[in-house]
Amino acid sequence: MSDPRNIGSEDAARIPPALRLSAAVSWRVLLVLGLLYVLGVVVGRLFIVVVPVAIALLLAALLAPAVSALHRLRVPRSLATAIVLVGGLAALGGLLTFVINAFIAGLPDMQTQIVRSIDNIHQWLLNGPLPLNQQQLDEYVLQIQEWLKGNRAWLTSGALATASSLGTFLTGLALMLFTLIFFLHDGRRIWKFLLRMLPASSRDRIDAAGMRGFASLSGYIRGTGLVAVGDALGIGIGLAVLGVPLAVPLAALVFLSAFVPIVGAIASGAVAVLVALVTKGPITGLLVLAVVLGVQQIEGNVLQPLVIGRAVKLHPLAVVLAISAGVVVAGIAGALLAVPLLAVLNAAIRSLAAGEDDADAVSSLRPRDSLPAKEEPAETGTVEE
Repeated sequence: MSDPRNIGSEDAARIPPALRLSAAVSWRVLLVLGLLYVLGVVVGRLFIVVVPVAIALLLAALLAPAVSALHRLRVPRSLATAIVLVGGLAALGGLLTFVINAFIAGLPDMQTQIVRSIDNIHQWLLNGPLPLNQQQLDEYVLQIQEWLKGNRAWLTSGALATASSLGTFLTGLALMLFTLIFFLHDGRRIWKFLLRMLPASSRDRIDAAGMRGFASLSGYIRGTGLVAVGDALGIGIGLAVLGVPLAVPLAALVFLSAFVPIVGAIASGAVAVLVALVTKGPITGLLVLAVVLGVQQIEGNVLQPLVIGRAVKLHPLAVVLAISAGVVVAGIAGALLAVPLLAVLNAAIRSLAAGEDDADAVSSLRPRDSLPAKEEPAETGTVEE
């Protein structure tokens, strides 16, 4: 008669190894999915806080090297933070002012071109290969007017929703600026404070992963900015040479959309081609399409590998899937933040997988602009240390 204590082990031994492995993997996968679901719910509830903080982190990755450079020149860190922040806001404000003024200046010419193009399309519909007459065109215009009248309430509610979200936007903007100030001034100290919440045996590895992730984020943001400038200059010069109106605002749109990989380039290129097609005709539209495709080929085959590829090693499929998931989860904000988040996770996971060797090698990534050892404040276990 068998020992009752061995019944469980005997039954387990009868289970096929493949089934045991599948079960072990399955419950771990379910646990991870559950944690991701809970995290998604929390982020959704705190969306107005999470997005400004995430944008502040992106801007900190872009501006932190300038703050560190000034601090190494013996500029007090508070003053260095103020100089970089004010200078960055002034540059952004100047760029937006320039783009808006260029748009206003080119709007009358664009309106004239659009009216002329509409007249040409109208004549083509009447005299071209399509069997249309004036009465049919009038009926189509009447149908469009009726649709606008029937959906006036929906359009009005959408406008009111946009107006009501202005307060939320201003709140998020204030929170983003406030968070950015502290990230630039005390980013390293905040990170060290968070590290103290972890077991001492794993702090070095987590610190190494964090440094790798932030370095990857910095490389991505700076590289994307350089690529965006190249795209904007290439397409903007092409539009100006071809005489397309609003070349400067369209170039600015190309610059901003470059921060949404793949999808942004396609969208901004389509807008440029559409404007050229409407205002200058099909020949100019085809030429603008050739310019856009040429610039994007240079970006994909030359700029991206040289500028971004060394800092961020992501497969194009991973980028597309990340953007798609970001759009589904958080809309435009998700599309902007998906790829940087993926880059940080990729670098951090690679660092954790490398183990102790990477923790030793990552010392070169740590900031070298801290105070000398004799002036280093004592650790108190608080953020203000």
